[in-house]
Amino acid sequence: MSQPNSKSRQPTKQDRIITLLKRPKGATLAELGKASEWQEHSIRGFISGTLKKRLKLHVESGKDAKGVRRYRIVEPASNPKIKKTTGAAVTLKQVAG
Repeated sequence: MSQPNSKSRQPTKQDRIITLLKRPKGATLAELGKASEWQEHSIRGFISGTLKKRLKLHVESGKDAKGVRRYRIVEPASNPKIKKTTGAAVTLKQVAG
């Protein structure tokens, strides 16, 4: 069997979630669930276990003006409240206005 060309591979669920989280406004659990077809508890576990601990990405969580919790990936330099560490990623929980 021949392997499909790597350039034509479909984005994985992880790829889709990371793309949504990199948007300036980030994404809600509902948006992430629609993209991944995962339940909310699975998405939260993926954010905590895979994105934060394994991939060492900085994920910010906060509520928007409508009170809906949004998650997004941020660069450590973009927010002075995020401390750079050599261990696990630091979580920043911030209420967005």
